[in-house]
Amino acid sequence: MKKLLVGVVAAALASLMFASLAVASSHNPKGEYEVFKECPLNRATITDCIYSVSSKGAFTIGKKNVPLVNPVTLQGGLEGEGEAVQFYGAENGDTLSKTPQPVPGGLFGITAPTWWPKFLQNWFNEQINKGLTGVNATIELAGATKGLTGIKLNTTNLLIEKGTALGLPAKVRLENAILGSNCYIGSDKAPVQINFTSGTDGALKGNKGTLSFNEEFTIITLSGGALVNNSFVAPKAAGCGGIFSFFIDPLVNSIIGLPAGKGVNSATLEGVIKDGLAEAVKASE
Repeated sequence: MKKLLVGVVAAALASLMFASLAVASSHNPKGEYEVFKECPLNRATITDCIYSVSSKGAFTIGKKNVPLVNPVTLQGGLEGEGEAVQFYGAENGDTLSKTPQPVPGGLFGITAPTWWPKFLQNWFNEQINKGLTGVNATIELAGATKGLTGIKLNTTNLLIEKGTALGLPAKVRLENAILGSNCYIGSDKAPVQINFTSGTDGALKGNKGTLSFNEEFTIITLSGGALVNNSFVAPKAAGCGGIFSFFIDPLVNSIIGLPAGKGVNSATLEGVIKDGLAEAVKASE
């Protein structure tokens, strides 16, 4: 009887584990819908699947400008209508890809003179980025979960080029051998709120890009557009240097110029946004 009971319990636990894994697993849409494989389709109320890749752009915080040289992906799904739309995160939890971007000149902004030959500039800058002063900056989703994300996506505002098209609660990680991996501008509890527009914000002007559809009108694509923000606020960095943060944090804040108020910071995202009808994505599996 004891062995039988143990066997039943083990089977039940295995069944629960399998069910849990099944819920968390990605989907397998086919063809042109494949990009939406991380859409949270396990939520029956999801109406749209979102997949966006920003391959160009830049962000400036304080005195530091960081070009977007490595593509950043945003993916998830939409639920609701109008102002009540909610953005749910990717099935695998990778809603906003944690893509490091090298900070030109590293922590101290040392770059090769522009009058040098291009090959020599590239070599010199690469050596700086590889050294102790080289820094990677990564924009991460603040308070990221596999469920409700705090992201706001308003496709109407995006198309009419007015108001907030994408509201992103973010934190920026600065990382190198000195700073460690827990040096952040912003946090899960106090994010850097970046409200992007396809219209105009401060000195920056965005645009919705070119609108196109697939044959079935189940996928909308906006390509070549730009989302901008020139008014977000950046707080002081914290957690830099691990146990030496008491000394390193003030140095980092002094070098970058933190905290930095409205008009000092800016962000631009350029790329492609795809919106797929959830029913069509499911049907392709």
